[in-house]
Amino acid sequence: MSEDFFKNVYEIVRLIPYGRITSYGAIARYLGTAKSSRMVGWAMNGSHTQAEYVPAHRVVNRNGMLTGKHFFSGENIMQELLENEGIVIEDDKILNFQERFWDPIKELEL
Repeated sequence: MSEDFFKNVYEIVRLIPYGRITSYGAIARYLGTAKSSRMVGWAMNGSHTQAEYVPAHRVVNRNGMLTGKHFFSGENIMQELLENEGIVIEDDKILNFQERFWDPIKELEL
């Protein structure tokens, strides 16, 4: 499930619109593997090795927490990237999470 799964994750993440965020679980559910949200996280951790840019900063946990921030080149890079897109963050948590949430199941045709 790794290489093709990661490729599929990256393709979904590249579709997340500017100023929107989604969760690891939402991506896993869209891919039909609801219990693989941790694997989506692993894919995000390795996304910087991709030739084509993957906006991994737009993927957070189900509560809107910036749990992957330590995998960016600087401690606050993830937060800065999100704030540049109009996302409001306080104490590593997205405050306007529901307003900015992008659900691939609802937004993309299967």
